[in-house]
Amino acid sequence: MALAVVLLPLRVFAPLPVSVIARGYVELFRGTPLLVQLLLIYFGLPSLGIKLDAYTACVLAIGLNSAAYQCEILRSAVKGIPEIQFLAAESLGFSTAQTYRYVVLPQALRVAVPALVNELVTLIKESSLASVLGVVELTRRGEYLVAYTFRALEVYTAVALIYLVVCSLASQAARHLEAKFRIPGYERVSA
Repeated sequence: MALAVVLLPLRVFAPLPVSVIARGYVELFRGTPLLVQLLLIYFGLPSLGIKLDAYTACVLAIGLNSAAYQCEILRSAVKGIPEIQFLAAESLGFSTAQTYRYVVLPQALRVAVPALVNELVTLIKESSLASVLGVVELTRRGEYLVAYTFRALEVYTAVALIYLVVCSLASQAARHLEAKFRIPGYERVSA
């Protein structure tokens, strides 16, 4: 999230060369598979003299990938704020910084919560890719258990259920967060 918050103004407000670089970063990480990114960071960086252990490579790859998605979520939320909000802030004498701080960002963050929670759930599920590099996480533990018990159906069903429970809890927490930060009068009416 920290990197996404840095990328957002570079993507939206920076001069063209900087904005193009930020957009390139976002497109690169959103346009290539996370598994390939994991492999490139773990196996490719040593050829440049940068050797990382498997855990660090996984955290770096998943973090860089997620930052690109989060940046786009935040960018679309900011761009989705109606122009009338900017005009109203200008009519009240707000500076550009005040407009974003007091008018745009509070609304954009509220709008972005569901998509950010979706990204969190995706991150939880994508953590299973760390097993490819030998990082011992839930999926890898399941592989060890299958090798020991030869009960693949039961073990992988249990692993899937654990992911389901964790992701469901994250989604449930998000519903509470969305309700807490709901903008009065901004609710969408379902058909």
